[in-house]
Amino acid sequence: MSSDTQHITISAKDLSIGYKNVSVANAINFDSLSGELIGIVGINGIGKSTLLRTLAKIQPSLSGSISIEGKSLDTLDASALASKISVVLTGSIASKYLTVQELIALGRQPYTNWIGTLTEQDKSKITEAIQMLQLEDLVHKKCYELSDGQLQRVMIARALAQDTSIILLDEPTTHLDLYHKVQILKLLKSITQETKKTILFTSHEIEIVIQLCDKMLLLKETDSPFGKPSELIKEGAFNTLFPTDTVSFDANTGTFRIQK
Repeated sequence: MSSDTQHITISAKDLSIGYKNVSVANAINFDSLSGELIGIVGINGIGKSTLLRTLAKIQPSLSGSISIEGKSLDTLDASALASKISVVLTGSIASKYLTVQELIALGRQPYTNWIGTLTEQDKSKITEAIQMLQLEDLVHKKCYELSDGQLQRVMIARALAQDTSIILLDEPTTHLDLYHKVQILKLLKSITQETKKTILFTSHEIEIVIQLCDKMLLLKETDSPFGKPSELIKEGAFNTLFPTDTVSFDANTGTFRIQK
């Protein structure tokens, strides 16, 4: 995709995140573009989920600014935000007794009237999401009957049906084996390419993220490098991510090696 067709979807400037007055990560700066798959990685407890919740206005930032498609996040009310950002957080869903079709249809809530009647456009967006996530054979199953990988695809389909320009996913590959982790992330990559949506997701799978993402945010306490994986490797951004006496990063292969 040529850069002249892309535009900035989320912009963070000198962002500091955390709880009350305790910051976990500071000086976060990045611009995400339409059609990009962006992985947010870092050590445990550095604030990857906190960052997603802050970008989605679920919790406040400590300082700095966030803008969504050129508008300050502070100026967007819940309704405006729901038409721009869809979010899938970790944790069990409260609606496992719904069918797959019903759960995906919940993605249309920001647009339906007060009795939740689906228009033809709503139905079209739901069908589109079902097809893109290859869920046609599962639509009538209850969500509790699904495997972890299937349920993850359903949750992504619900976010897709919401038809926002930005999708935020917290750990979309948790509890999945390697094959299904790669399958989900390749699916996300194809969604960004086909729909030109921006998808930001948190992950512990740093080596897979390096191979599949357009950009990465390497969340650190005081300085969070952002850019293409190849640029970050060249800058040595991964070299100090973990204590070097335990794990070292091999820039030639893009993988971590255990120090024996």
